[in-house]
Amino acid sequence: MTQYDAVVLAGGAARRLGGADKPAVRVGGRRLLDRVLGACPDAGRTVVVGPRRPTVRPVTWTREEPPGGGPLAGLAAGLRCVRAERVLVLSADLPFLAPGTVHGLLGALDPAEAALLVDGEGRDQPLVAAYRTEALRREIGLLAAEHGTLNGLPVRLLTGELTTQRVPAAGGGHGAAAASFDCDTWEDISRARAHIRDDGTVLEEWISAVKAELGLDLDVDVTGLLDLARDAAHGVARPAAPLTTFLIGYAAAQRGGGPEAVAEAARVAGELARRWAAEAAGEQA
Repeated sequence: MTQYDAVVLAGGAARRLGGADKPAVRVGGRRLLDRVLGACPDAGRTVVVGPRRPTVRPVTWTREEPPGGGPLAGLAAGLRCVRAERVLVLSADLPFLAPGTVHGLLGALDPAEAALLVDGEGRDQPLVAAYRTEALRREIGLLAAEHGTLNGLPVRLLTGELTTQRVPAAGGGHGAAAASFDCDTWEDISRARAHIRDDGTVLEEWISAVKAELGLDLDVDVTGLLDLARDAAHGVARPAAPLTTFLIGYAAAQRGGGPEAVAEAARVAGELARRWAAEAAGEQA
């Protein structure tokens, strides 16, 4: 993937949330801002425009002057910290944005100047988009010159003169699971939380949250570990399941960590659990 920087806009007033600190609101136990940061972990530099908050990984902070000037003013402030030729622009309230969507937007830039996510109703999302940095700076400069200020200008003005590619949002059209789904109201927050609790991906969401909180960059073979936990619970004793998976993690860490170390530790423990169960079955027979 071509090097890129990211600008995340996290300084809105959140009037429809009663003035709550929207980027700090939690969905699935994680702050909305951290969920967005998790979608672009490979950005060369991540610039967050807004008041400083705790974040799951290091970022560069900046603010528009004066604060509260709106998304275009915030974007202009963020761009001053960007170094890469391509820049990802995101709002801080996208609970279901994933790295796959980010890479799809970046890949769609050739030969365009902007790649915009399109929601299930066909609307362009200029704050879920990838841009060529110089083209974006040019358009913001032209808007500032034309209007005398960027404060309060609608963000839709940004892409009128850019050559664009449009990328459909993945994950359920305009539903709660869509990559374009944003949280403007408490009802939106409730829908996002309900989706995580009720959907079949609840375990995946939980594993992602744990990895983010622990700072782990590791692909987990969830099915394999669950199979092992089941074998340990049924073939040995029920408490053996969580203790076995803990010991696998510890052993993998002792061997340098990484997916291969986890897989090998799980293989060894799995064979032991099957031998244990076979002996027990033989004794009962």
